[in-house]
Amino acid sequence: MTGESLNIINKQVEKLKELFPETVAEGKVDWEKLQATLGKENIEFLNERYVLNWAGKSDAFKVLQQATTATLKPCPGEGINDALFLPSTGGEGPGLRSENVFIEGENLEVLKVLQKSYYGKIKCIIIDPPYNTGNDSFIYPDRFKENREDYQKRVGDKDEEGYLLKEGFFRKNSKDSGHFHSNWLSMMYPRLFLARNLMRDDGVIFVHIDDNEVHNLRLIMNEIFGEENFVAQLIWQKKTGAGAKTKGFITLHEYVLCFAKSFSQDWDIEIPYSDKTRAMYKKKDEHYNQLGPYATWPLDTTSMDERKNLRYPIIYKSNEIWPKKQWLWSKEKVEKAQKENKLVFNLNEKDGTYSVRFKGYLYDEGGKERRGKPLSVSIGPYTQEGTKDFEGVFDERDIFSFPKPVSFIKQLINIYINGKQTYNDLFLDFFGGSGTTAQAVLELNKEDGGNRKFILVQLPEKCDENSEAFKAGYKTIADIGKERIRRVIKKLETEVEEIRKKKAGELPLTESEISNPLPIAIGTEIAPGFKVFKLTPSNFKIWRGAEVTEENLEAQLDAFTDPVKPESITENMLYELILKSGYLLTDKIVLRQAQDSKRYYDVSDGELIIALEAMDQKLVDTIISAKPLKVITLDKLFAGNDQLKTNTVLQMRDAEIDFKTV
Repeated sequence: MTGESLNIINKQVEKLKELFPETVAEGKVDWEKLQATLGKENIEFLNERYVLNWAGKSDAFKVLQQATTATLKPCPGEGINDALFLPSTGGEGPGLRSENVFIEGENLEVLKVLQKSYYGKIKCIIIDPPYNTGNDSFIYPDRFKENREDYQKRVGDKDEEGYLLKEGFFRKNSKDSGHFHSNWLSMMYPRLFLARNLMRDDGVIFVHIDDNEVHNLRLIMNEIFGEENFVAQLIWQKKTGAGAKTKGFITLHEYVLCFAKSFSQDWDIEIPYSDKTRAMYKKKDEHYNQLGPYATWPLDTTSMDERKNLRYPIIYKSNEIWPKKQWLWSKEKVEKAQKENKLVFNLNEKDGTYSVRFKGYLYDEGGKERRGKPLSVSIGPYTQEGTKDFEGVFDERDIFSFPKPVSFIKQLINIYINGKQTYNDLFLDFFGGSGTTAQAVLELNKEDGGNRKFILVQLPEKCDENSEAFKAGYKTIADIGKERIRRVIKKLETEVEEIRKKKAGELPLTESEISNPLPIAIGTEIAPGFKVFKLTPSNFKIWRGAEVTEENLEAQLDAFTDPVKPESITENMLYELILKSGYLLTDKIVLRQAQDSKRYYDVSDGELIIALEAMDQKLVDTIISAKPLKVITLDKLFAGNDQLKTNTVLQMRDAEIDFKTV
């Protein structure tokens, strides 16, 4: 009860909607559509074309187009193997550097921050955004007229301890809202738009969704990615027949929309073998050390596609063996396989004839598991597997509701496209949640020796003080995600060490490991671990020309004599400059010292050198002798010594080094 009288207009609109549902959208009447529905002639729709539109779409474009000056602050100690930089002596060594990243922050701003460094570098994006059920809360521009300052203030609402305020940061998108679908679209559009920029040309994106917005999601992804780059609408059967009814039906599934950055019609998408299929490979021969165990299949085929060149005799022990119809392979391929002992000849005792089977090995020439079977549009497992996965890592219960199953995400990550696996690729999840994507990446690396990397982005959304998560000591959802990754890494390291001991003969092998061993290597050249970063304002003062007046001009000029904010620390400035110079958060950074002990940073094996603490001629000579492509330093390091700055600029130019000061 509201205490208000009946709203006559709303009642009339509801009646109209019952008769002509196509003429009402989000409680508003589309007069042009109503006139067309009632048969009025000579109707001219304004800007008539096939397009998805909604209240606030133009504002969504403005939001994504607004540049950000924010940066990412490293948080050493919150990750594993997360040293800020490597010492100049001793090299990398084990356990010093990781290529995985966890970022705390509002994901729209984070995506903007990542644009320069990660543009075109992500192989696969997997996100599980809010489904817009009417009960979830998320960030969206609910005030379409707000300016940049208002937006930054709103998304920066924090409590005294620095945690984001639910009531200030999030908005509940009730179905009673006049912009129910529009709010969700305005939230999703700029994020998907920016995400596409980060994808490689052969990249793919998977977006989880349910019936509430699957139709709108498909339309905005058609617009952003191009309808021609739609790959599939996967159906995830998340539970069995029991459950609550929705409009008379029991809902058992959700969806995953898959789009490519640039789809090719000859794409061949497959997934690796299941454990059941892999168990079929038990036999060994002289190729075992290189190709692993094998199984056999008939070389004879009854394919209806008759090809005369595939019908010929195979000679074995002076016998001519003919197919019933034709062979699978060409004569040249068969002869090569026969010489390499990759065919099996079985004698039929009854009639003395032979049948021919070919050996299929588990691994390819490079020691990687061979391509598997096509990925079905209907996939599993059930959602309770996700809970089991989570509880297999955490001792506490009911910490996080309905996490996605790890094996489900593995299927999406571990696809083959045209026979190419994802062993060394980079994966992004900017609705990171409890960290399922990170666990899937780490487990796959352990299983097949890959070196996949992840970037997870998660809001430091405050846990309800009455929740089990808060009682267990997790103040934010981001805290849960970080702790899950830490525990998964430690668990996998224990498992790998155990298997290494088994391989060395220090521990006995199980029967399954004897018959079907897997290559084990958790991470190859880079130690397993992850770095934590947090979205923060820039370490440098930003010139606000619009705020400069005749009265405050002198104060503004004085403030920008030193562009570094007083609270900034060297390591934070270092990473901001690296990021804004187009380098990755995980690129190799080495702290070096000149002969007079002045320090500087060597980034990406000498491509970039950054000096933030001191500058003199000896250090300039040392840096130039290192032959970097680019050098960045602070302008204030030349304060009172214009001659040194002038000479440095000229020397760098002569050495063909891109020299910049901040």
